[in-house]
Amino acid sequence: MKGTYLKFFMHENRNHNHTLVYEWLLEQAKKMGIHGGSAFKAIAGFGRHGIVHEDHFFELAGDLPVAVLFIVSDDEADQLLEMVKSSGLPMFYVRAPAEYGIINGEKSFIAQGENS
Repeated sequence: MKGTYLKFFMHENRNHNHTLVYEWLLEQAKKMGIHGGSAFKAIAGFGRHGIVHEDHFFELAGDLPVAVLFIVSDDEADQLLEMVKSSGLPMFYVRAPAEYGIINGEKSFIAQGENS
């Protein structure tokens, strides 16, 4: 299938209405009917301000980059972007075309480890 790869970046300790932004974004996507999304915490990174954040610095604990990604239809990507825009949150994102699907989709995920 053809769709959109949509990835948002934020610091892990960033809040929106007393909720971590990455949790808020996943919850909003779920409410919109998006079938899945994932948040990934970096071990190091820097952004537009040039400050390097690394996992081993105690004073920067909780300030590591987090990426939240979705593989969605083009319409769902438009809806997600509009939702973030209407929230007033400044957020860096990447949008790219994607091809996606499920290989061996008829098999149960549980049965994959079994000999059949």
